[in-house]
Amino acid sequence: MWLLYAAGSAFFAGVTSILAKCGIRKTDSTVATAVRTMVVLIFSWVIVWIVGSAGQISLISGETFLFLILSGAATGASWLCYFRALQLGNVNQVVPVDKSSTVLTILLALIFLGEGISLPKALAVAAIAVGIFLMLEKKHTPVQKEAKGKGWFFFAIGSAFFASLTAILGKIGISGVESNLGTAIRTVVVLVMAWGMVFVTGKQREIRKIDKKELIFICLSGIATGASWLCYYRALQEGPASAVAPVDKLSVLVTVAFSYLVFGEKLKGRALAGLALLTAGTVAMAVL
Repeated sequence: MWLLYAAGSAFFAGVTSILAKCGIRKTDSTVATAVRTMVVLIFSWVIVWIVGSAGQISLISGETFLFLILSGAATGASWLCYFRALQLGNVNQVVPVDKSSTVLTILLALIFLGEGISLPKALAVAAIAVGIFLMLEKKHTPVQKEAKGKGWFFFAIGSAFFASLTAILGKIGISGVESNLGTAIRTVVVLVMAWGMVFVTGKQREIRKIDKKELIFICLSGIATGASWLCYYRALQEGPASAVAPVDKLSVLVTVAFSYLVFGEKLKGRALAGLALLTAGTVAMAVL
């Protein structure tokens, strides 16, 4: 079942990228992240109430709580970097770099979780890395002729790094915890972190300036994120982190498809070859 949950996570994560991009054309990315986290928080706690796992909070050990908090902090940092990168760069530029977290996650799972890596898996990881590199070509689109400088790349790298930490800390932190409850607890941490960044950077006044249409997209991206999270952490609870993370990263296929339909962003020869390698490596990681 973990494979189905991971596939669901990939689909909703891919939709999230498109919805989020539509919601931050004018809205500050930090403010948008804080607003959408509120939606995710409500969504995740409603699910906890539906499955009736709220009463298990008192049974969570202090160590597990610590890892859930650390995982939430890593997620918050990843989100802030990711949506800033989306605001500065094109979707098809940012997403492949963000998905490089797959490689780091596999290495960290090997080191900290003892999840072995065979020669076939090593070759799959290499295919993913090469695929990402090939997709890092400069793109010109009807919507956004050129990315606003190279800052998007550094934010995308930051997003990938913190996303890999999230997977490892989340895997450790959800041991003995109902996955929906673990997701809800982590979301509280992300919410505090996101709104803390809004006030630290003095952007609280930007909240009133959010375009109503963009607010709708921000909220929809929050719902999609909530669905992705619930699927992802259920998959992590039932399957190995080194296999769940790659399947989740197949969201790049969903993102590429929707970015073409919504923003007119097209992939050409080199990038298409990279996408094929990225997909092949990811599928191989899931089945090996």
